[in-house]
Amino acid sequence: MSAIDPEVAGQLAAELPRDVFVSIVRTFEQDLARLVRQMIDAARAGQVEEYRRAAHGLAGAAGSIGAKSLESLARQAMRSDDRTPAQQMILGIGDAAKAALAELAAMSAKGGPA
Repeated sequence: MSAIDPEVAGQLAAELPRDVFVSIVRTFEQDLARLVRQMIDAARAGQVEEYRRAAHGLAGAAGSIGAKSLESLARQAMRSDDRTPAQQMILGIGDAAKAALAELAAMSAKGGPA
């Protein structure tokens, strides 16, 4: 496992009933889609603060479920001094999100860390 910190997500998967863990993963997936969409829309509109706000929300959601790579990229997107273009940053976030969701789906199916 590389996209998900097994200590965080594994603890959630181990301590919560499977249906509750699956519900958390689904909520994370919905939040992820909404926040990335907000980042894309804000980047297109040149709305820097809205872009940072969505990145901040994404960092918090990712951190709470153990998606450390995704959290790190979202925190990078929040920084005003970062020189990575928004489009490139969003593509990297998309890749990290896909990896995190795949690992979370595997954990949900098994009921624990892979």
